[in-house]
Amino acid sequence: MEIKVLGPGCSKCKKVEKIVKQAVAETGSNAKIEKITDLMEIAGYGVFNTPSIIIDGKIKFTGKVPSKKEVISFLKG
Repeated sequence: MEIKVLGPGCSKCKKVEKIVKQAVAETGSNAKIEKITDLMEIAGYGVFNTPSIIIDGKIKFTGKVPSKKEVISFLKG
């Protein structure tokens, strides 16, 4: 599983990255987490609101901070 956390580095983006890392640790997933901060690269994913989470190439959250429970539900899929 590949997870991309998209955001320029604002406090919400950092919070989302922390939540994703906690969710991955709690589920025992071996997901690869990548943080993307470059605005042009973020726009390349078709995302214009941050923070955003992309899981296996699909946008799951955009423009909000999801709960850890929401992230875990997507990890369990």
